Amino acid sequence: MNNFATRLKELRTRNKITQKQISRETSITERVYQSYEYGKVVPTATTLITLADYFDVSLDYLVGRSEIKERR
Repeated sequence: MNNFATRLKELRTRNKITQKQISRETSITERVYQSYEYGKVVPTATTLITLADYFDVSLDYLVGRSEIKERR
């Protein structure tokens, strides 16, 4: 699994959120969201921003480029 997929699943499970909840709240279909978590599809920049905002983390943290969660 790639860094992004690992981080995405980690954030979701740590926050006790289902894939269905995220898909409803972000307007990303559940199937597409699952493909992100499984590392099968790379999201667009816009979707990455949406997910980083949703989890309130930096883009660098979300994609595995940093261990610092906070947005600057």
